[in-house]
Amino acid sequence: MLILYNLRSLGKNKNFVFIFYSLHLIMNKKFIPHLFSFGKKGEGFTLIESLITIAIFILGLAAITGSIFGLYRAYYYTFQQTQAIEEARNGVEIMVKQIREAKQGDDGAYIIEKADDYEFIFYSDIDKDNETERVRYFIVGADFKQGVIKPIGSPLEYIIEPTNPLYSERISILSKYVRNLPPIFHYFDGDENELPAPARLKDTKTMRVYLVVNVDPNKSQQNFILESEVLLRNLKTNL
Repeated sequence: MLILYNLRSLGKNKNFVFIFYSLHLIMNKKFIPHLFSFGKKGEGFTLIESLITIAIFILGLAAITGSIFGLYRAYYYTFQQTQAIEEARNGVEIMVKQIREAKQGDDGAYIIEKADDYEFIFYSDIDKDNETERVRYFIVGADFKQGVIKPIGSPLEYIIEPTNPLYSERISILSKYVRNLPPIFHYFDGDENELPAPARLKDTKTMRVYLVVNVDPNKSQQNFILESEVLLRNLKTNL
């Protein structure tokens, strides 16, 4: 009974009960009528009973193995999904803080350089070194990335030369397994009206970040949504 209880808990599969109940009947000589017996009564298993016992045992073993692998796959997905969500949550917190403190570039550039649905470029002192970095957030495939360019020269300017390590953009992955079909970035004016693309650069006062995270794109019903709103302090109007 303990075995049957554990198997029900493991796989919740009624076939387990049937298989092991069948084995129980065979062990008690009740499964096969005695007219099929080739030996005398009480002599143990007949050939047919032995073959049926082996077949049922194999079926039971296959069912148990399948359930164990199913549980392992479910656990592995849950583990990966939890890690991906935590990574995305930490990344969004960092990004929101940097956006909140956005300011004019060291070369005089406006706070926001680009405001698209899936890419946002702005200026902010993200490492607190009294230099304002050019920061870019964008998505490539399922990877949500950050690109950073530090100002150089005198006067300071932001130079992008991918072939020159001194002037190349430092790119890092902020979050993996991002499955956004809806836009990642939403832009709003001071009255909380969502802005169309042409008005975003000059009228944006607040933003909303929207990330969809899932390690398995085939399990869209288990998408995890991360949302965060941020006020750009140096652009707010109600001072």
